Amino acid sequence: MSGVLGGFAALAVVIAVGWVVGRSGILGGGAPAILSRLSFFVATPALLFLTLGEADTHAVLSVALVGTAGSAVLAALLYAGLAWWRWRLPAAELTTGALATSYVNAGNLGVPVSVYILGDASYVAPVLLFQVLVMAPVGLAVLAGSRAEGEKAPTWRELLMQPLRTPVVIGCALGLLLAASGAELPATVLEPVELIAALAVPAALLAYGMTLHGAPRPAAGELAGQVWLAVALKNVAMPAIAYALGRWVADLDGVALLAVVVTSALPTAQNVFVYAATYDRGTLLARDVILLSTVLSVPVLVGIALLLG
Repeated sequence: MSGVLGGFAALAVVIAVGWVVGRSGILGGGAPAILSRLSFFVATPALLFLTLGEADTHAVLSVALVGTAGSAVLAALLYAGLAWWRWRLPAAELTTGALATSYVNAGNLGVPVSVYILGDASYVAPVLLFQVLVMAPVGLAVLAGSRAEGEKAPTWRELLMQPLRTPVVIGCALGLLLAASGAELPATVLEPVELIAALAVPAALLAYGMTLHGAPRPAAGELAGQVWLAVALKNVAMPAIAYALGRWVADLDGVALLAVVVTSALPTAQNVFVYAATYDRGTLLARDVILLSTVLSVPVLVGIALLLG
């Protein structure tokens, strides 16, 4: 349990530091946006390049994807359908909500949770690869292609080409090329990339913490319904769908089934806030869903471990 709690504690401490920095005002009011853009455009592509450069590219085709990828796609579609039916939200806001519902924290929390509950960190590889290779490019294409009211809507060609101009997708592509080639980069090349990549998570967490200063209570006001819909789908529906798909479609059992359910029950990833803040689409929704889903994921993960472990 110490590994899981330690992972949550580390995130909480860095976010708290960000809150203190935001409260002090020493970096100015524009600091959260600058840190988010630094993480998105510079550090996260470097991190994904390093992560995928060492990955087993065959992991993305694992049978576990039936449960993990299937539950993510279905949860995202459920949110998009229900939110459009209830609130008639534009595509960009629907996309942020759908990502907040389905994009799990496989990088920061997935590893300690996987090691403690499953005994092997590699179980998070399929969902991590699916997210960076499929979910992120699709979501970012919609967010980057969105326009302010009155501006010309993007064409299908623009939407399809947008991922090729997105830094995180470029970082993923270069990492996969490195992994497929089997080449090993010299230390003189890797060391500066590693230094830049190390900024990705703390910069995003600090920016997130700074936005919490002076913010209203989570899930308050007109966003309350959207936030709780996303949280309910993320913390309850998504792991339940993963269990059903894993057991009755992929015919998994034992640790393999537990791995699918546990990874699907991870809270919303900080990446969603960075994506939303970068394009200024659904930032408050992403912030609240990340906070609430992270808090509620603790009893959910413990319950899953007790029931299926």
